[in-house]
This record gives sequence, C-alpha cells and structure tokens, in this order.
Amino acid sequence: MSEFTTFTEGEFYEGHFDSRAYVKNFYSCPSGHADEKNFLTFVLRCLSRVFSAGEHKGKRLIDVGSGPSIHSVLSACEHYDEIVLSDFANNNRREIEKWLKNQEGSLDWKPMLQYVCELEGKSPSDLEATLKQRVKKVLKCDVRLDNPFDPHTLEPADCVITSLCLEAACKDFQTYCRSLHGLTKLLRPGGLLVMIGVLGESFYKVDEQLFSCLGLSQDNIKEALSGLGFSIQEFNILPAEDRENNSVSDFEAVFQLVARKPSE
Repeated sequence: MSEFTTFTEGEFYEGHFDSRAYVKNFYSCPSGHADEKNFLTFVLRCLSRVFSAGEHKGKRLIDVGSGPSIHSVLSACEHYDEIVLSDFANNNRREIEKWLKNQEGSLDWKPMLQYVCELEGKSPSDLEATLKQRVKKVLKCDVRLDNPFDPHTLEPADCVITSLCLEAACKDFQTYCRSLHGLTKLLRPGGLLVMIGVLGESFYKVDEQLFSCLGLSQDNIKEALSGLGFSIQEFNILPAEDRENNSVSDFEAVFQLVARKPSE
C-alpha cells in the first residue's frame, strides 16, 4: 500500500467518509467484512463478556468516536442510565440520529441486535427500545482537543468506550497519548475504560477511499495507559488470519482492553 502524503485526520472525514458504505461494508452481518475474518464477531463477543453480567454499571456511559454505529454500546446499554454517543463527522452523527428517531431510510442494525441478543438471551426489540431510550445525546467530538466535547463540559462518566477511533484520528504517538489523556479526563475516579482498536494498521478502505491509521503495538498502548496511572484489567488480542489477502485494511491484530482509572 502506498504511503499517505498527509494523515487523514478529522477534517478529511467530513468530505470523504461515506457513512452508509462503511456500515454496509463492515457491519452488515455479525462476522463483519469477509476479508477481516471474524474481526467484528471478536469485538461483539468481547463487549458482551465485559458488560452482559451487569458487574459494570452506573449512571453515565460515553462512547467516544461512535462513527455511524451503535454496536459498541449494545451490551452495555441496560446497565447505564444515560448514554452519550459522539463523532467528529456530521454525517455519522446524522445517521445515528435517524436511527434513534426511527426515520425512513435509517441504517438497519437488526443483524447486530439479533447476534448480541442470541449471546445474552435477550429480546432484540426490547434491547433496541432500551438503547433508544437511554441515549440522551449525540455530540460532536474531537479527540485531539484537551476536552473532546468542547464547548460542552460533560459530567464525569462511570464508563468510557472508544472503538477504532484514536488510531484513526491521531497522526503520531505523541498526539495519541495526548488524546488518550483528554479522553480519560471524561471518567470519574475509579471509572472504567473499554477500548477496541487495531495493532499495526496503516490504512483501511471504505469502498475505494483510503484512510490512514496510526500503527500501534500492544506495548505502545500499555505505556500510554500506565503513564496515566490506569490499571489494565484485561487485554485481549485476535491476530489477523490472512493479512496478505485483506483488501480493505492491513491490521496485524484487533484488541479489546478494560482498564480502571485510579481512585482519588
């Protein structure tokens, strides 16, 4: 894959990211894109394992960098009273709003709902209703800012989820560490951070449009979190099965981690 001349940061997404094509390519079924070999199944199962038992719960959950998707909060939504979804790109936030309001032509999340409910023994219609009731805000966020929701100041959350966001938004490791610091400020002391991300990825494609990605190692992420005082409770990795024949990305592995912010 040819090198990018400039990193595709948030402003590039506004003009080039096709929200509906992204969902069609990567979220139309629970296994995800065929070239990524159970990437999405791994993510959904990890999130279900973290949240379905109800061990982690509270008043507020913030999903930072939701994209046009709601899959990251499906297993968590019953355990938090208020959920904030967010993204930099206007189109992504519009797609979420359309789904929340049951507008004609909104994205179809039934396959994701069905899969998660089969894992957890729940009713898809009940889970959908719960999520729509508990999402209180869909906000613009920019993880490169000290306060990603500036000019809004959100009350500290009991849980922050972020999925495939920081490595796509941050052009270098210094920016990544600074962005992670801003994101962790959204948590109350003792709060839970749940991250989904990719290791060793330099690009991904939505249809024919290329987007750059910051190549990270497991040690990079552990270093960044330990530098903020976080204790990592679990760090799960699924290596790429067939990287050479993946036409839509070049990730080495997908990871999911759970970390705890230090209590004051």
